[in-house]
Amino acid sequence: MTTGDVPAAVAKTADVLAEASRTAVPCPPVRGLLPDGDVAAAYAVQRLNIERALTGGRRVIGRKIGLTSPAVQRQLGVDQPDFGALLSDMAVPEYGAVPAGRLLQPRVEAEVALVLGADLPHAQCTVADVLRAVDYALPALEIVDSRIAGWDITIVDTVADNASSGLFVLGGTPVSLTGLDLRSVTMTMTRDGEQVSAGTGAACLGSPLNAAVWLASTLAAIGDPLRAGDVVLTGALGPMADARPGMTFEAHISGLGRVGVTFAEPEPGTETAASPDAAKEDRS
Repeated sequence: MTTGDVPAAVAKTADVLAEASRTAVPCPPVRGLLPDGDVAAAYAVQRLNIERALTGGRRVIGRKIGLTSPAVQRQLGVDQPDFGALLSDMAVPEYGAVPAGRLLQPRVEAEVALVLGADLPHAQCTVADVLRAVDYALPALEIVDSRIAGWDITIVDTVADNASSGLFVLGGTPVSLTGLDLRSVTMTMTRDGEQVSAGTGAACLGSPLNAAVWLASTLAAIGDPLRAGDVVLTGALGPMADARPGMTFEAHISGLGRVGVTFAEPEPGTETAASPDAAKEDRS
């Protein structure tokens, strides 16, 4: 997408979201800047800001899938998930710390991550294709975020905002899918030792593999297929939880192991981004 190809509304929306990210000040919803309900335009906004990030030296290392909960899909009036790009500087080391102020309105959810060992180039991808292509699985925490004030989002807002991506943490022990039924895995997530989320693989479009099939087919159909080495965050296995400085999260996914992260306290005399206390119900 060259500068001359970008519609004015798309460029304006991308600028607003980029400024919110740069200044750490959430912006109003951007849906009013685009044609009503135009998800294609929202993806154009997403692509433009990702292209800008690549120009700045960042690197796409995979994709995330959002809106995998049927209840959330109904809430937003859609019948399929959405996707965003994962950039190399979004990765947080296992049991590492998220710097204070890095995110605006963070929330944490536990997911199954798949790392590909082969390309998935076909627009009519199957579960068998995904199983052959996956090198290994890992437990993961996705730290979602929104540049939109108070998480006041529709499908157009979240897609434009790179599917409300923030950061992610991968477990460090690869697990083969051989003999592992991702539909039946169970997940528990704790915040400072207290359980705040639980779920199963079936909560993610029936199985994380179904989510991966949808993503692979969708990306191949638009000419941007998943490639060997890509990380795929397949979607939440249970409810997400608000995060604040000083909190520690850990998730356990049966058959895959544990993964955790801490949110660092701010330095004395500094302020962090807006508290999620005022955030509305999350829709990512």
